[in-house]
Amino acid sequence: MFTGIIEEIGEVVAVEPSGDGVRITVRAPKAVSDAGHGDSIAVSGVCLTVVDQGDDWFTADVMRQTLDVSSLTGIEPGRAVNLERALAAHTRLGGHIVQGHVDGLGRVLEVRPGEQWRVLRISVPADLAPLVVDKGSITVDGVSLTVSDVSAAIVPEAWLEVSLIPETLAATTLGDRIAGDAVNLETDILARHVQRLLAFTTLSNEGGSR
Repeated sequence: MFTGIIEEIGEVVAVEPSGDGVRITVRAPKAVSDAGHGDSIAVSGVCLTVVDQGDDWFTADVMRQTLDVSSLTGIEPGRAVNLERALAAHTRLGGHIVQGHVDGLGRVLEVRPGEQWRVLRISVPADLAPLVVDKGSITVDGVSLTVSDVSAAIVPEAWLEVSLIPETLAATTLGDRIAGDAVNLETDILARHVQRLLAFTTLSNEGGSR
């Protein structure tokens, strides 16, 4: 479990084939400062498990299913990634509840600069669009953000917007995002539970009306 508050920007230093997935090594001095074998670290929003580590690096396996649904597909040495260690029970919940389970990929459609902030408009897959609401929470590449605008339900291609303050631009990789970039999206877990409950309620009502 994570909060979406990025602790450091790491760098992928090695990528090796591992079965139908890959094994990546990430330079991450802060993330490994108190990490142990089997610990979870979110890498640009993807929860990965530490399988090996050194003084300033850790190695994790990325399975094929994760590569298929996240921006880690095609990952190469040199890529900067957002890093967050798992939430400790005694820590303040500064962002929102993040699982590190990517729901799908969005794509940066537009970057609008402001005097002190930057607005990113990001495409949203159709199946995720109902889970995104104005002023709700969204995780983009592991960063907990508040949705500042959202497309109407009737548009053919859904989108959301997030407004990035200077701290977010400096402390995460979102400051480097440009139009066309793919980003990992994780919707609010509460919205997903509500959607699932409503699906069963609808089935129950249909069954009772027969």
